[in-house]
Amino acid sequence: MIDVAILGAGIGREHLAAFRALKDSFAVRAVVDQDLARVETIRQEGDSFRALRDIDEALADPQVQVVDICLPPHLHASVTQRALAAGKHVICEKPLATSLADVEEIRRAAQAAGCNVYPVFQYRWGPSLAQLRHLMACGLAGQLQVAALETHWSRGAEYYAVPWRGTWAGECGGAVLGHAIHNHDLLTHIAGDIACLSALTTTRVNEIETEDCASISFAMASGALATSSITLGAARDETRLRFVFEHLTATSGTAPYAPGAEPWSFQARAPHAQAQLDAALRQTPIEPIGFEGFFAQIALDLAGRENQAVTFEDGAASVALVTAIYHSARTGRQVALPLDPSHALYKGWLP
Repeated sequence: MIDVAILGAGIGREHLAAFRALKDSFAVRAVVDQDLARVETIRQEGDSFRALRDIDEALADPQVQVVDICLPPHLHASVTQRALAAGKHVICEKPLATSLADVEEIRRAAQAAGCNVYPVFQYRWGPSLAQLRHLMACGLAGQLQVAALETHWSRGAEYYAVPWRGTWAGECGGAVLGHAIHNHDLLTHIAGDIACLSALTTTRVNEIETEDCASISFAMASGALATSSITLGAARDETRLRFVFEHLTATSGTAPYAPGAEPWSFQARAPHAQAQLDAALRQTPIEPIGFEGFFAQIALDLAGRENQAVTFEDGAASVALVTAIYHSARTGRQVALPLDPSHALYKGWLP
C-alpha cells in the first residue's frame, strides 16, 4: 500500500477519485489546502484522510511515501524540491517547472534523495490510445506521415475569476502551457521527438496577460510533420487528434479531457488490410482511463514491476517544448530541439 498526501483540493479532487478506485494500491493520508472547507467538500464516507493547511505537516509525516502536487504552476518546482528533500516520491501536475534551470535543480534533488518524480500526463490512458499503441506495436501502422492536433476549448470570465489564472506570475503561461500541453505530450508519445518548430501566439478571446490562441508547426525527428491549433474561444470544449500513418489513419472523437476514452476511427489505407486491422483492434489489452491508468502505472513502478509510467524525462521534455514554443512566438524564428543551457530562455520564459 502506497500512502499519499495530496497538496491542493482543486484538481486534487480528480486525483482523489482515482486513488479511491485504486484502493488496493494507494491510501490517501492527507489532503492539504489553505481552505479546509474545500477539503471537506471532497471527502466521502469511508475517507480517513486528514485535512491540513500546512504543507510541512504532510511532508513531516513518516508514513507518507508520495506527495501529489496539485497546486498552481508557479509553486510546482519549489514544492517538488521540498518534497524530495523530505524523502518523498513526487507526482506533479503539469507543468513540472517553468524553466529548464528548475528542471535541472529537480533532477539533482531527485538523484540526491533517491526518489522518483512523475509528471502528470493522464491523457495517455484510454481504450483508443491503447488500440493505437497496439497497432503500432504489431507493425500495422508503419511510419507516421503527418499529425494534426486541435485543442479548441472555451474559457471566459468565470474561469479567469480565479486571481492567478491568465497571469504570467500565477499561471506562468496561457493556452500553450495550461491547455494544449497534454495534446503536445500525446504527439511526442505517439510520434517521438520533435526536431524543430515554428509558433505563433496571440490573445484574442479574453482580456488576460497570457495567450489564448496559438498555431504551431512541428518537424519530428522521424521526418513526419505535425500541426497544433489552439484556441480558448470555441463554442464548446473539443479536442481532435489525427495521425496519418503509412498504412492507416487514426482519428479521435472530440472528447476534450480524455481523448482516448471514446472510440476512434482506424482506417486502413489499403481496403484489403482493414480486416486484419480490425482483428488486431479486438485483441488490444484493456487499460484504465485517465488518472486511474496514470496512477496504476506509478504503483507498478514503485513496486519494481514492468510499467509504462510517465517519467521525469517526459516532464523535462514537455518544459523544453513549451520553452521552444514561447521563444519561437516571440522571435518569429524556427527553434531547434533539444535546447541547451546557453538558450536565451533556459532560466525561464516569464516576461
